[in-house]
Amino acid sequence: MSYDLIVIGSGPGGYTGAIRAAQLGLKTAVVEKDKSLGGTCLNVGCIPSKALLDSSEHYHFAKEEMSVHGIKTSSVSLDLTAMMGRKSKIVKELTGGIQYLFKKNKITRFEGVGSFVSPQQVQVKNGSDTQTIEGKNIMLATGSVPNDLPGVAFDGKRIISSTEALSLNKLPKKLLIVGGGYIGLEMASVWSRLGTEVIVLEYADKLCPMMDQELSKNLFKVLQKQNIKFLLESAVQEAQSTKSGVELSYKDKAGKIHSLKGDYVLLAVGRKPYSEGLGLEKVNIQTDEKDFVPVDSHWRVKNHSHIFAIGDLIGGAMLAHKAEEEGVAVAEIIAGQAGHVNYETVPSVIYTWPEVASVGKTEEELKKESHSYKSGKFPFTANGRAKALGYTEGFVKILADTNTDQVLGVHILGPRASDMVAEAVVAMEFGASSEDLARSFHAHPTLSEVMREAALNVDKRARQI
Repeated sequence: MSYDLIVIGSGPGGYTGAIRAAQLGLKTAVVEKDKSLGGTCLNVGCIPSKALLDSSEHYHFAKEEMSVHGIKTSSVSLDLTAMMGRKSKIVKELTGGIQYLFKKNKITRFEGVGSFVSPQQVQVKNGSDTQTIEGKNIMLATGSVPNDLPGVAFDGKRIISSTEALSLNKLPKKLLIVGGGYIGLEMASVWSRLGTEVIVLEYADKLCPMMDQELSKNLFKVLQKQNIKFLLESAVQEAQSTKSGVELSYKDKAGKIHSLKGDYVLLAVGRKPYSEGLGLEKVNIQTDEKDFVPVDSHWRVKNHSHIFAIGDLIGGAMLAHKAEEEGVAVAEIIAGQAGHVNYETVPSVIYTWPEVASVGKTEEELKKESHSYKSGKFPFTANGRAKALGYTEGFVKILADTNTDQVLGVHILGPRASDMVAEAVVAMEFGASSEDLARSFHAHPTLSEVMREAALNVDKRARQI
């Protein structure tokens, strides 16, 4: 069987790229080792975590905040089984949606592990069954897997990754989370809201070290108020499962060793590219020192103009939407079009509450580059819609070039920041100035008005403070 494009991996980059290829008239096949489509993001990542984040927010609101709105209930209780069931239902519906789109676009799906036989042949192995398919072009979209730590190995029972943390069937009394990045903070938010004692250990002296530092400091303060305990500058030494839970040791910044006990240790120390079993050596594709697959500006691997790699496999921001755009770009390049990805406008989001969202440069990056900039900031406390919602923590900060006023970066800590950042992405995509944002209509009363006031404040003329 021969195809114009074979995609190995059905995560956001793989399935989106495959659909675009099919739309462009390419005979397309997708090879996926798991029974369900959608990859990590849809099955055990982005989607189930957001389902639990929303459910836990509702639970916390009903338990702690609903009475402020004049709504009184006699009692609120947690049905974790039902909550997990809702999450699983959402995942099932969405994976089924991808199957429908494959059928609609006449994409052939092969279940099994795909590996190179030759530069244009892929073997698909499913148990004892093996078949070989041929592709004029091949796109590698196999994603990533969780990192572990020396002395802390996953056992899937007490020392777990986010995969297991999204499916716990009993509320932990105490959860130890190693890693203060977006995965660790989101899981901390879920379980803390539901009643678990959560302790986050972070090696650095701040949360999310690559984040704009003003945002990081304020996020830290907000999450502390939510009863999440943080141990910064803490180097985890080892973790061992016990009969009743797990015991973890860590070294503080003074070099003193401490011990902690909990029900689980959740390792959330980043992810690494997944290329296991691809047979890259058979086609002379070499990975770099961090196991990423190097590609050129059109996502082609070295030595093969018809083999492409995208997403977490090639490094950069390990984000689903970044992989999607790369998958689409590759499909368009194969079809003779000008596929392109603007890496300067890739947004990042942490779905805590309040949420964090950023796009573009941080203040620290601009200072390091000696780039002259001006800053405008506006708080949610002065926004009417935020007050009506009852969520006023946080702010919007806009960074603009001193001379041209072009927006260089936007950083948001606040309610529904994940939705608000889209305006900033579009503005930056079209090279907008802070003046463009400041003079654009924003409906009243809305949270988006904070964006406009921050833009006005770049030139110190915000009207609400």
